Amino acid sequence: MHHELTAIDARRKIGEGLLSSVDLVGACLDRIERTDGEIRAWTHLDRDHALAQAAEMDAIRKSGRTTGPLHGIPVGLKDIIDTRDFPTERGTPIFAGRRPDSDAALVERLREAGAVILGKTATTELAFMHPTVTTNPHDSGHSPGGSSSGSAAAVAALQVPLAIGTQTNGSVVRPASFCGCFGFKPTRGTISRRGVLQTSVTLDQVGVFARTLEDAALLAGSVGSYDPSDTQSFARPRPDMLGGSREEAPVEPDFAIFELPYDDRMEPDAREGLDEVAAALGSNVERIKAPKAFEGLLETQRIIHEHEICMHLQETFSHHWNELSSSLQTALERGRAISKAQYDDALGTMAAAMQFFDAFFIDFDAVLTLSAAGEAPRFDDGTGDPAFCTIWTLCGLPALSLPLLTGKSGLPVGVQLVGAVERDDRLLRTANWMLKKLQSDVE
Repeated sequence: MHHELTAIDARRKIGEGLLSSVDLVGACLDRIERTDGEIRAWTHLDRDHALAQAAEMDAIRKSGRTTGPLHGIPVGLKDIIDTRDFPTERGTPIFAGRRPDSDAALVERLREAGAVILGKTATTELAFMHPTVTTNPHDSGHSPGGSSSGSAAAVAALQVPLAIGTQTNGSVVRPASFCGCFGFKPTRGTISRRGVLQTSVTLDQVGVFARTLEDAALLAGSVGSYDPSDTQSFARPRPDMLGGSREEAPVEPDFAIFELPYDDRMEPDAREGLDEVAAALGSNVERIKAPKAFEGLLETQRIIHEHEICMHLQETFSHHWNELSSSLQTALERGRAISKAQYDDALGTMAAAMQFFDAFFIDFDAVLTLSAAGEAPRFDDGTGDPAFCTIWTLCGLPALSLPLLTGKSGLPVGVQLVGAVERDDRLLRTANWMLKKLQSDVE
């Protein structure tokens, strides 16, 4: 079935004239029609518009003109990413019917790459913690995670091969873990945030979802670019993401497992699964007691995030306070109580942690950890604990969730690899080596 194709395979077939983009997009739309009544991953779809984009990509290919790395491939976009031809409602009635005048920078990159913008995927309220209606594709009684709920669920449910989300704490890696797909958040500043809802100028980062490592690398590499309007964007060459995901490691990589201050939050079966992965990697893994300073980094992230969301969305909150969830109101009240001195101290702590990792990755290729504490929680219990992503997001490190484990209830649990800043290709190469190593052990 066309909707089951990976992006890499679909791109090859389209390029060779064995598959049309119209047929691929139509198959994805049919899959959504059959399955999304329960999953509810999508907030905005326009079948005719999606098929018109696909027909245009087919016409370009048939004419012999240049095609892009995502030519004719459908992509889902988290509904905080501005699109000129779809509403962008940011997961809240406050912005119902909002239609931006222009595309976000990453959408411009997608169009340049030949992608078909299939539609907008559901997000939590203002990309924070209050759940959306999306359910876990493996069990509708469980959460898909947040805040990139719809993007992760749509990819895992075979509704679309690729989707984009954002992460300010754990909003790409955690949903990928709960839904059982690959989730990749590149180094902070790799992908422009222009046209993406800003909740934290310091912490907001863009990430991707896919069903294979290569597909995740392909999408991340296609949308990365320097943007002088984004204060975190860097004017340096980006790593070759796709090349990294295919490259053979010249020597066996070295992994570190930190003994973290929040390890007691791990579910026993998830901890056992991580230990089994570590045992399979053998002498390539070194267990390290985390520096004492790590104990305060979860609080550091909270201070920065809550202080900045109050600053960035002050006008929205002041005019629409009664339309906000009680959970968001509580977070905002905490944020308003944070002093300038506390905020500045948190930024200083973050900078020190980043310096620690600059030195740390001289000796290690990746940190090995869980993507989340365990399986997805019940739907009514929220979107899950982001703690296993917090430190890496705070420091802007590239992080990758691999769908390797299954919990006691049969739901997915991701294993996370974290790498050095701007060495995303090395992280993807390490993941490629690890996946092959684990597969060979099984065989």
